[in-house]
Amino acid sequence: MAGGVGIGLCLTFVVLLVVGTYSAAAGLVGAGAGAGGRAVGLAKGAVPAKYQALVEKWGNLCPAVTPALLAAQLYSESGWNPSAVSPADARGIAQFIPGTWAGHGIDGDGDGDRDIWDPNDAIPSAASYDCELAKDVASVPGDPASNMLAAYNAGAYAVIKYGGVPPYKETQGYVKAITTLAKSFARPVGRVAPSQQAAGAIYFAQKQLGTPYLWGGNGTPDQDGRFDCSGLTKAAYETVGVELPRVANDQYNAGSHPPRDQLLPGDLVFFSDDLTNSREIRHVGLYVGGGYMINAPYTGAVIRFDKIDTPDYFGATRVTKDGAEALPERAGASRAP
Repeated sequence: MAGGVGIGLCLTFVVLLVVGTYSAAAGLVGAGAGAGGRAVGLAKGAVPAKYQALVEKWGNLCPAVTPALLAAQLYSESGWNPSAVSPADARGIAQFIPGTWAGHGIDGDGDGDRDIWDPNDAIPSAASYDCELAKDVASVPGDPASNMLAAYNAGAYAVIKYGGVPPYKETQGYVKAITTLAKSFARPVGRVAPSQQAAGAIYFAQKQLGTPYLWGGNGTPDQDGRFDCSGLTKAAYETVGVELPRVANDQYNAGSHPPRDQLLPGDLVFFSDDLTNSREIRHVGLYVGGGYMINAPYTGAVIRFDKIDTPDYFGATRVTKDGAEALPERAGASRAP
């Protein structure tokens, strides 16, 4: 009886938070409109601290490239892993094929060699190669960044032939994915539009209140409907047609990053012991307003409300369907929730 009353009060609590916080949503959208959707700089911790200076410097090498766009390419290619090797023998943090590296790799740090495995060479080489491609298609009408990305995927000749991004499904998908993913690395200018799917995600999460935590839990019948932190947020957004990655630090890149004073219900909120590196995120919850989140905390606890204002608060993501779809599939490369 007491437990039932408690759950009822919790549901009432979350409804009040959602209604109260969403009353300001229209104002947030209007405030962001003046920025025209542009974004400058890098979001806090989106790029690992040891690579941030390189990305900021070389991401301004030419007008077609920005630090956020360069970061999106590197994350998509390797997940910031300088030792990555693909089945096609693409190597290092920028995933250069040795033949391409031979013609386009540069000595980014000026130490006398060009090392495909060294981010100090590979990141500058990625930016330099992008700018070479941008120059090759500079006379083509349309968005220079999109044309550059299309040339990266399909070759400059195809972009010139079609007068822009060619009608290849793979190329159009690549351009959309990288330009969308770049938003998750950029520090937004103005307000970020509210998520259209947020209310449905919260509705699912609140129905799980009181369910015991399970490490690796996906809420399946054989797991008695139990979740871990990122399993809960993934399942919540699946109910509204958004497919998030399985682990918390990859979920961070599923949209733009509103600051703490602009959070809205439905935002994912993240926690880490390293506040300079999103790859070290270890926990995620679903924000419901008023400084609270619904989360699956740890073994021995139940899904519950917790405050988000703790020393390990990392930041937030406003999930979008396009943002989630832009994320690369990368099994086993991230920390478990």
